[in-house]
Amino acid sequence: MKKYFELIDYIKSLETDAQKFYDKGQSAAGTRFRKGMSEVKKMAQDIRNEVQEIKANRKEGK
Repeated sequence: MKKYFELIDYIKSLETDAQKFYDKGQSAAGTRFRKGMSEVKKMAQDIRNEVQEIKANRKEGK
């Protein structure tokens, strides 16, 4: 669950750049936001892998 909450906090931290890009049209904020979303993708993939690993370990334990 720790990684999940870290992901949520990280997404919240991107809100300022998202607003600056979409609402104010700031291109630099768009670059930062896009980079941040790339990190979100990596973090989500790590969580997916962790979930799959836990599921596999639970099946082996039965």
